Amino acid sequence: MRFTRRRFVQAVGLSLTGLPFHSSAQASPIRLGLMTVKTGPLASGGIDMERALNQYLKERNGTMAGRKIELSVGDSAGVPAQARTRLQDLVEREKIQIMIGPLATGEALAVDDYIRQQQLLTLSVAAAEDMTQRNPNPWFTRGTSTSSQCAHPLADYCYKTLGMRRMVVIADDIPYGHEMCAGFQRVFEELGGKIVQKTFPPLTVPDYGSYLAQLNTKADGIFLGFAGSNGFRYLRQFNEYGLRGKVTPVGGMTALDEAVLRNMGDEALGIVTSCWYSAELDNPINRKFAAEFRKEWKYDPGFYAAATYTEAAVLEATLNAIGGRIEDKQAFMKAVRSIKVDTCRGPVRFDSYGNVVGNVYIRKVERKDGRLVNSVIHTYPDVSQFWTYKPEEFLKNPVYSRDFPPAKNLEQ
Repeated sequence: MRFTRRRFVQAVGLSLTGLPFHSSAQASPIRLGLMTVKTGPLASGGIDMERALNQYLKERNGTMAGRKIELSVGDSAGVPAQARTRLQDLVEREKIQIMIGPLATGEALAVDDYIRQQQLLTLSVAAAEDMTQRNPNPWFTRGTSTSSQCAHPLADYCYKTLGMRRMVVIADDIPYGHEMCAGFQRVFEELGGKIVQKTFPPLTVPDYGSYLAQLNTKADGIFLGFAGSNGFRYLRQFNEYGLRGKVTPVGGMTALDEAVLRNMGDEALGIVTSCWYSAELDNPINRKFAAEFRKEWKYDPGFYAAATYTEAAVLEATLNAIGGRIEDKQAFMKAVRSIKVDTCRGPVRFDSYGNVVGNVYIRKVERKDGRLVNSVIHTYPDVSQFWTYKPEEFLKNPVYSRDFPPAKNLEQ
C-alpha cells in the first residue's frame, strides 16, 4: 500500500492509540478546509484569516476534542467562480469534512448550491445575507455577521449620537458592499435622515479620482463600505483632494480594519467605524489572542484574523459538545446552532437561521503606543441580523441590494 501523507498521519494515530483505525473514528484526524483569499485586493485580509487559524490550532497542539486537525487551504483570489473550483478541490481531493470560509459574499453565493449538494459543514466568514435569511442553507453557520449587521447600529449611532442628517454611501460594487449600504440606508432613513448619494466603484478600480470629484460635499458624512485595502486607498485620495473637514467619513466593519490601519497615518485619526470586533477588546480571550498575534506578525489582528479565530472557537465548542463525532453531520448542526461560547469577539450564540447574535462595537481610530487602534467607544449588545425588526416582517422584504430599499432622497 502506498503511503500518502494522510495515511501516514492515520498510521501514527493507530500506533499511539492501539485501536484499529476502522473501529474508531476518533483515531483519524478531522479534515478542516480553509477557503481564503491570498491574491488580489482582498489578500491582506485573507492572509490574516490563515495566520489566525494557524495560531488557534498551534495553541491547541493541532487538536480539538481529542482529535488531530488536518488543515488544507484554498485560495479563491476573491473570484466567485474560482471559489467554487477551489472548494471542489478541497472536498473531492483533500476530502475535507468541514470548511471555514469563504471570505467574500459573492464567493459564498457562488458555492451555496455545492455546499448543499455535498452537505458540507460550513462555518462562514462571508456575510451573504440570504444564506441565513430567506434561503437559509442548512449546512451553513456564521459566527461573524451578515453584511448589514454592523451597519444597522452604525446608522443608529450616526443619527442619534453624531447628529448626522444627510449622508453619502460608497462601497465596492459587490454584494457585500450593496447589502451593507442598504442596511445603513434603511435604518438611517427610517430615523429621519436622508441618503443623498450612492456610489459603487468596481472592486478593482485603479483610481477613485472621478468618484471624489463627484462627491456631494453638502452631506454631513460619508459611509465607507469598502473591503480589503480599498478603504485605505479611498481615504488616502479623499485627503489628497482636501475633503477631510468638509465631509465626515465613517466606516463599515472592514473599511478601516486593523489589517490596513497599520499602513495609515494621522488622516485616519478620529474616524468612527462599527464592527463585531476590535483588537482593543478587553476580555481574557482577546487579550491573549491579540498579544500573541501582535508578537508574531508585528501588527494588531482585525476583522479577518478574528473571523477565523472566532470560527475555530465555535468549531471546538461544537466538537466538544458532540464528543468529536464530526462524521455525524446532523448532530454537528444541531449542536452548533444551540451552543453559547465565549470568543475573542465576546459571547456568541446563534439564531434559528444559523447566524450569530453578538455584540457590535462602535470604534474610533486613536493612537496608542505609537500605533493606530480602533478604540471601543460604545457597545450595542446582542445584535441580531434582524436589528430591532421582527424576523417575519424583515423577511417579507427583498434581500438588501443596490435597489432595495429604494433610494428616494438622491440629489444630483
